[in-house]
Amino acid sequence: AAAGVPVSRPALTVRTTMLRNDQWSRTLQANGSILPWQEAIISAQVQGLRIAEVKVSIGDHVKRGDVLVTLDNFSRASDDTSERTAQARIIAPDDGVISAANANVGSMLQSGTEIFRLIRQGRLEWRADLTADELMLIRKGMPVEVSVGEGRLIKGAVRAISPSVNAQTRYGYALVTLPGSSGIIAGAYARGTFDISGGKKNLLSLPQSAVLQRGSMNYVLVVDADNRVHERSVTVGQRIGDRVQIKNGIATKAPVAKQVFPV
Repeated sequence: AAAGVPVSRPALTVRTTMLRNDQWSRTLQANGSILPWQEAIISAQVQGLRIAEVKVSIGDHVKRGDVLVTLDNFSRASDDTSERTAQARIIAPDDGVISAANANVGSMLQSGTEIFRLIRQGRLEWRADLTADELMLIRKGMPVEVSVGEGRLIKGAVRAISPSVNAQTRYGYALVTLPGSSGIIAGAYARGTFDISGGKKNLLSLPQSAVLQRGSMNYVLVVDADNRVHERSVTVGQRIGDRVQIKNGIATKAPVAKQVFPV
């Protein structure tokens, strides 16, 4: 350069990026517990009979009509042969899994006393704890992915939604069917993700590092054709990983600073 003529040097080194077309789902995460879909209470219908044999225990799978318990001294209960046969045993009212057992050989039955509990059909579901605002985003049939145990994922769907929240906890719940729940234990903790967008949506995003914030305003640094940097206010949406949805504020192909280094 000629003597006395100042040389213009760049003040910053900038790495740029541009808006990227993405397909995202809007999701909602929640915690909750695995519960039986329905639990049948099996009790004695007669009184004063002694248990002769217990044929099942906790965790056993049974079929509708399977004999669970046989009884002694049933001939005293009735003179009718068919009634005596029915009273000679206690049977499963449905297919399922025995979840509780209070039957012991030799014990005397009392009418109405609980003997077994049965998880009907062996079906389990997930009860997700949700705030009122979250409940208003949930719909019946909405797809859900539930994580339980050591990373096991089960795909389910919303079966029912509570119409109110608990006055003390301020939480309500949604019940999610779990078709592939074999091997899962009732009472287990689980975390799930609701797909509240109804599938993937097309949107534009930038890296988190490109989106700056001042107070309540979000902005980016756009680089023009003369390599000068200008602030542009943007409206952001959801965030996934290190990406941020940009709803408006900049042109699709505008270079945006994602990293700025002093020279």
